[in-house]
Amino acid sequence: MKKSGLFILIAGILIFTSSFCFGGNIYKIGVLAKRGPAKALHKWGPTGKYLTSKLGKKVEIVPLAFDEVNPAVKAGKVDFFLVNSSMYVTAKVRYGAKAIATLVNSRQGKALKVFGGVIIASSDNNAINSMADIKGKTFMGVKKSSFGGWQMADNEFINAGINPFTDFSVVKFGGTHDNVVLAVQNGAVAAGTVRTDTLERMVAEGTIYMDDFKIINKKAYKDFPFVCSTALYPEWPLAKTKNTSDADAAKVVKALKELKKGDTATKAAKIIGWVDPLDYTPVEKLQKKLKIGAYK
Repeated sequence: MKKSGLFILIAGILIFTSSFCFGGNIYKIGVLAKRGPAKALHKWGPTGKYLTSKLGKKVEIVPLAFDEVNPAVKAGKVDFFLVNSSMYVTAKVRYGAKAIATLVNSRQGKALKVFGGVIIASSDNNAINSMADIKGKTFMGVKKSSFGGWQMADNEFINAGINPFTDFSVVKFGGTHDNVVLAVQNGAVAAGTVRTDTLERMVAEGTIYMDDFKIINKKAYKDFPFVCSTALYPEWPLAKTKNTSDADAAKVVKALKELKKGDTATKAAKIIGWVDPLDYTPVEKLQKKLKIGAYK
């Protein structure tokens, strides 16, 4: 082959490769970075690599802060997104998103399709032993848009006749679940709320000791291993944005369902796998009741 012909061939390959990696042949999956972007990438990056290998298209994981989710979905900056159940309902009602799968969490050998919220205080805080005891004191949630880290607990307070914004001295938001736990531990606030499994994961990482905390409004559910203070709701859904085709969504779901418990992607994400989307009607009812999310 002449040099000119070889050059043209190489150039063509480079152009094809570039368009494959950086053009329309990319799936972008937005992931709510509830513990920060670094942890989100560490947790879900292997799933992106797995999907890339299965789909023949580059799959990019895009960590999203709480305030970045709705704008990204609305503007079509992501093709799929994995967010808390309440955020999904908002995106469904406002932007035509559609759930395509629900993750199955893994903890203590159990497959969990539901989660809740947990209200905590420092174990040495003798002034707080019930929800009513938090009246007149400082309280921290993760974000107003955090389902397990605010909305579930807010619903429990409302059911108990307590309005956090008028009955607590101050309501703050820590931005991540870890920040809330550490703020309670350090005495920066009297009490706080995070999603279930947060405490257990931080204990496993060596960040905290469970004995440093007391659980307020403690509830127990059969076959649910986490400390909990609220009702339970369906786990996070993976959803497609309005302009993502059903055919593309089907390919992604098929690949995710082929994951096994011991695969690199599931181990990194600390999940069992994926199932068909659950019914998110209870989440929508909570939004309507509290006048939040899509019903604000």
